[in-house]
Amino acid sequence: MSFISSTTIAARTVLGTPAADRARRAPGFDRWLGWLGPLALLIIWVAATRSAGDGAAHMMVSPRQVLDAARELAGSGDLADHIRASVGRLAVGFTIGAGLGLAYGLVAGALPAVQSLFGSTFHALRQVPSIAFIPMLVLMFGVEETFKIVIVAKSTFFPVALATAEGVRGVPRSFLDVARVYRLRGLNLLRYVLLPATLPPIVTGLRIALGRSWMVLVAAEILAAESGLGQMMERGRQMLRLDVVLVGVLFTGLAGLALERGMRLVERRLARWRRA
Repeated sequence: MSFISSTTIAARTVLGTPAADRARRAPGFDRWLGWLGPLALLIIWVAATRSAGDGAAHMMVSPRQVLDAARELAGSGDLADHIRASVGRLAVGFTIGAGLGLAYGLVAGALPAVQSLFGSTFHALRQVPSIAFIPMLVLMFGVEETFKIVIVAKSTFFPVALATAEGVRGVPRSFLDVARVYRLRGLNLLRYVLLPATLPPIVTGLRIALGRSWMVLVAAEILAAESGLGQMMERGRQMLRLDVVLVGVLFTGLAGLALERGMRLVERRLARWRRA
């Protein structure tokens, strides 16, 4: 018992030192720690494919086969074309949806009458999954680019509008009192008071909207598209090419991760700017 107690005290002494705390919080340590999850998943994947044998080749492919398929798609240019198509649709739809969401959020947050008039409709439509609009949009616009841009814009609009409206309503009353003293109205009030005060929640809404829009876009491409990562995965399914499907899954995840990290970087820079 005494040995256990002394060991526990010693461990607490070592782990509780400032040096140990700095080691646990070291950026390099965190960066290497972040690779343990993907590495463990890769090891499990390799072990599963080896234990499955040739009899389950149509159900499971190895990482090497997926890498070969990625090289094949990259060499033919198909992978770059599909990525370019998906990212282009995301950029156009996200820009439209974010602009509309920002405008609505600013007006609804600043004018209670607008919130009272459109609030119920806004929240009712917000609860409908974007995927549920795909059949209607396909009937209206066909399977061309318009329908996919509209579905991305819809997925972007609601998170951005909601975050912006909540941010405007959360502006401290003292800010508005100072603006009233300096007689700031209209665009000047928006530029010098509302936008700077609501920038952090707006950026958070943009980050959430970007992730949702990317997922909805890939799902829409699987259902109805001529190109894009989602359509690449659907064609792989039709050809019974599980390796092609997994290439699509891999690049969809990597692109989503890059978008998420990029928006978080913007959030951190804005936080430092506000503190300064």
